[in-house]
Amino acid sequence: MEPVTVVGAGLAGSEAAWQLAQRGVPVELREMKPQKMTPAHHSPDFAELVCSNSLRSDELSNAVGLLKEELRRCGSLILSCADAHRVEAGGALAVDRGGFSAAVTEKVRAHPLIRIVEGEVERVPETGQVILASGPLTSDALAGDIQRLLGGEAYLSFFDAAAPLVSFESVDMGRAWFASRYDKGSADYINCALSEEEYRAFWEALTTAQEAEVHGFEDSGVFEGCMPVEVMARRGFDTLRYGPLKPKGLRDPRTGREPYAVVQLRRDNAQGSVYNLVGFQTHLRFPEQRRVFSMIPALERAEFLRYGVMHRNTYLNSSKLLDRYYRLKAEPRVMFAGQITGVEGYVESTASGLLCGVELARRLLGLPPVDFPRLTAIGALAAYVSNESVTDFQPMNINFGLIPPLDHRVKGKREKNEAISRRALAALAERNTEIQGGTRDEGHS
Repeated sequence: MEPVTVVGAGLAGSEAAWQLAQRGVPVELREMKPQKMTPAHHSPDFAELVCSNSLRSDELSNAVGLLKEELRRCGSLILSCADAHRVEAGGALAVDRGGFSAAVTEKVRAHPLIRIVEGEVERVPETGQVILASGPLTSDALAGDIQRLLGGEAYLSFFDAAAPLVSFESVDMGRAWFASRYDKGSADYINCALSEEEYRAFWEALTTAQEAEVHGFEDSGVFEGCMPVEVMARRGFDTLRYGPLKPKGLRDPRTGREPYAVVQLRRDNAQGSVYNLVGFQTHLRFPEQRRVFSMIPALERAEFLRYGVMHRNTYLNSSKLLDRYYRLKAEPRVMFAGQITGVEGYVESTASGLLCGVELARRLLGLPPVDFPRLTAIGALAAYVSNESVTDFQPMNINFGLIPPLDHRVKGKREKNEAISRRALAALAERNTEIQGGTRDEGHS
């Protein structure tokens, strides 16, 4: 059997390659790192987490929690490595960034049916089965060739941002404390309180700070789920207090009262030596980041291990181009996976890679496709991406609005969402034999 070419060893590409190889299909995995790096990448490892280290909620009352559980039950490599390198983050699944990526890299490199080829891919392979998982930072050469292949206005773009990292030892714990909101789970977050006066000074500095030059940037081009903190602040004085700086559910042990505003820090590695500023994606100039973020009392002497960065993300007008299996309608031998398809988020990217790998393997083995129905989060996401009726296609996180509602009434939002999740997992279980069919267990499960 001719090997499948998978371009890009990010979350989606690594997952797709793994699913193919686990079903006996040889893979040639092409990755331009470390020979060529983008401004957003820092590690040569596969499945690098560029922005946050959180894979978001792990609860079945949340749609991304359902999606993660579906991926676990489908044998996802990314989820197994994430679970193995979990760091405490309340009800969320956050991971040791370096340990997680190293584990994925080790697994993929060790698989006997995956051959790694380093170096930039500048053109879409003209023959054979191809999965393009080159990500939202696809190199200019390959992006140009994809544009040539698709023709017309095939691309849309938005801007994405990453939050700064600080060292734990530089945080003033005399003015901060460990807690999770509403004391849920263990005390996993560092909370940095601001008084009304401190918040006002911080807000004024943030809204007037100098931004780095990003060609073509406009506030309207920012994806809502990853909005720079300074853009959010400009929307109004209280916007941050109802967003990433909301104090609700937190009580300052020094005063016994709820603060006016709270900045939360989340552990970024297993050792607890590195923390990221939750919700502080930014494209301020580096000196401005130091000046403004050091106005947060507990971060007055913070050591910034990495500043926030802003980068352009490019994605396809997928609702016009792709089918529910992420295949190019005009040329089905070419599939796309990951954020380039318009799925937004680490877990969603992983889900698209898994579906591509499973379905392509079944096609090559002469088997019918797996029906991932819209009742499941995996199926709902694929249905959104391929929905021809969408006229203004935008990047989308998984949410319960993409999944058909229940046919009966359930009281309470949490209870209703959990019922939708139970129904989804039951539908997935009915297809378990098809999904797992042909997978390898001998040392590569």
